[in-house]
Amino acid sequence: MGVVEIVNMTDEYAADIVTWRYPAQYDCYDLVGTDAGFFADPRNGYVALVDKGELIGYRVFGPDGRVPGGEYDESALDTGGGLRPELTGRGLGKQAIATGLEYGAARFRPTAFRVTVASFNIRAQRVVQGLGFVPNRTFNATTDGRSFVILTRQQP
Repeated sequence: MGVVEIVNMTDEYAADIVTWRYPAQYDCYDLVGTDAGFFADPRNGYVALVDKGELIGYRVFGPDGRVPGGEYDESALDTGGGLRPELTGRGLGKQAIATGLEYGAARFRPTAFRVTVASFNIRAQRVVQGLGFVPNRTFNATTDGRSFVILTRQQP
């Protein structure tokens, strides 16, 4: 991976993202049935991650970074995202998330960031913990009952 950049979400990028399908267990990250226009609407907080102009993932900031069923407040800025399915598990997550955090810190100036990760997704938990996130609590999503962990990181 070269230099990962964040750019505005486009209709084309959004249309691509909603086609991504992850393997079993990780399929909770599929965006099945989601309207691509939702991701392209700047009010919803989605931005594209590109490498050499090619879409490799996305980041989101704000309420859409939350999972239904979790307890959230305004003490931290929620962020989430995803990588193109064929790029997962290849050690690219740290740079992708770090790029998102740098962008989010500059744009929103939060006192803290918060991420929510599926409990089974140990590799994602390792990545965010390596970036300074600390687990706070777990809960079961109201959508499908899956277990998730909420992690936070204070900003310097």
